[in-house]
Amino acid sequence: MVEVPRAFRDMPRWWTDAAGRAWVDELPQLVAAQCARWRLESDGAAMHGSNALVVPVRRGGQRFALRLAPPGDDVEAVAEALRVWRGHGVVDLIDVDLATRALLLDRLDRLDRRRSLAALPPVDAVAELAEIARRLAVPVPTSVRTTAAIASEEAERFRRERATGAGRSPHLDAAIACAQDLASGGDGPLGVNGDLHADQVLAGPAGWTVVDPVLLRGDLEYDLGRVLWTRGDEASDDDTVTRLFDVFVERAGVPRERARRWVVTRSMSYLLWGLDHGLTEDPVRCRRLLDVFA
Repeated sequence: MVEVPRAFRDMPRWWTDAAGRAWVDELPQLVAAQCARWRLESDGAAMHGSNALVVPVRRGGQRFALRLAPPGDDVEAVAEALRVWRGHGVVDLIDVDLATRALLLDRLDRLDRRRSLAALPPVDAVAELAEIARRLAVPVPTSVRTTAAIASEEAERFRRERATGAGRSPHLDAAIACAQDLASGGDGPLGVNGDLHADQVLAGPAGWTVVDPVLLRGDLEYDLGRVLWTRGDEASDDDTVTRLFDVFVERAGVPRERARRWVVTRSMSYLLWGLDHGLTEDPVRCRRLLDVFA
């Protein structure tokens, strides 16, 4: 039986998700059942991100990664992202089982699980993420969800927050204005990774490889806020945070003001989510970005 890492059991997303906690408890049996379906054998310790478990597996002499997602995750969308971006520096999709929310991914021996972009200094990592964002900016189906639609939803969410009088951020009015502006013009034809950060990019024989992208369409600067809050603790002062922002804008070739608005919008969104779910560290990071960019 595969052992579920304690760090995965302790992820914040399960704190208020009873169905998710039950799924985590059942994972050893679910992994064993999926291995039987696909004639796989476990081949190492399980890994994880924020929501999915990934198990090294093999079939004969071939090595793969088995990814299992929790109830409610849109596995079909993950599979579509991997298909759309095949050949553009993302991990290859080998097979999918939507009923069990399982993906079989490219051979692990082609990727270095011990070396992600997080190992690079912040400036270098941000520059590489900007290049990855440009590489993934290819035409995608018009059915793909747009960043403009997300901005419109966030603007409405922020207005509801203001109406409650909770007062959890002095930058709420600025975030509403930014999101309203982004709701127009962010529906272009190019692909956007909606989960852009250094831990999701591993070293491979052909260069840096994205392992768990989220397919959106529109502004490729959409997730710059996440890029910054995941490396912000390594920035000693606000000028360094601004420098990381500048590096991404320059290397990705995106509009500076629109990028600033996305940082404000995404930081406010995650701040409110984090407070609602009892997080203590990430809200501090989001408030810092809001102080700098709002």
